[in-house]
Amino acid sequence: AFLGPPEVNISSCLNCINVTIKLPTSHFRKDGKLLSLIDIYEELYYVVTLKTLNEEHKRPREKTTKEIFSTVIEELYPNRNYCVSVTVTASLNKNSNSTAWKCITTDSVAQQDYHAFAVAGAICFSLMLAGALKCMHAAGFIFENNLLPNTLV
Repeated sequence: AFLGPPEVNISSCLNCINVTIKLPTSHFRKDGKLLSLIDIYEELYYVVTLKTLNEEHKRPREKTTKEIFSTVIEELYPNRNYCVSVTVTASLNKNSNSTAWKCITTDSVAQQDYHAFAVAGAICFSLMLAGALKCMHAAGFIFENNLLPNTLV
């Protein structure tokens, strides 16, 4: 029997790609319960293949005992397009289907700086707004403490 392709999601980081892998489901049941591939094989192996415009690079085979897990491919060039495919095998079952290629562009330093700048700008704006409202409240423009002057009270 062939092991189906796993479910793969990728996200980019600076000089890296985060690959989240969910093992394929099995069709085996025991006592009415659907067994996972970990229930059947205890441990599985996975290979991540990285493809660039010019070359394909198979990374070393790694072991997993989890249904859902992540791996990070590091030391990549920023702002470049990379594609990823994953194959899962078991020690007793080498027949497997690879995932379709999923592609993403790694983040550049400028994108990282832009996100940091946007967050810092939002925080500064919030603090300035809160300070302005506090000053207006203290000056009596907002939520006036006394509706009548002290001499009339």
